[in-house]
Amino acid sequence: MNPAKSKTEEKPVNAKPYIYAVGKRKTAIARVKIFPNGKGEILINDRKLKEYFTVGKDVASFLAPFKVADASEKSYDVEIKLIGGGISAGAEACRHGISRALVKEDESRKSPLKKVGFITSDSRKKERKKPGLKRARRAPQWSKR
Repeated sequence: MNPAKSKTEEKPVNAKPYIYAVGKRKTAIARVKIFPNGKGEILINDRKLKEYFTVGKDVASFLAPFKVADASEKSYDVEIKLIGGGISAGAEACRHGISRALVKEDESRKSPLKKVGFITSDSRKKERKKPGLKRARRAPQWSKR
């Protein structure tokens, strides 16, 4: 049997333990890995946080779960794979995923995060376009003659 085609894969010996969660908003999906006892390094699609989100509002939205849960973002390393959506939807999907991961780590963080609304998924999506209309509900301009 050819060793290159063997089905068993060896896991790295020095793999750090992490907490995994998924966050969603509109069409954005964020797969979040939180590594406890980290150095505060945040990577989104292999890019640093400030490179990915340039607007201050999105960065503040992204880091909000750490402040609400009384967890220092400096003590966690965060890796996120973000797929789909725009900038704001991506930031909110990351926020949702981080909140869920923090709750998985410590169940006592659930109530403050839930009060602020970070645990609940915001499932609102864009409505589909209907035939005969310009957008979902926008009708063509009416003309008398």
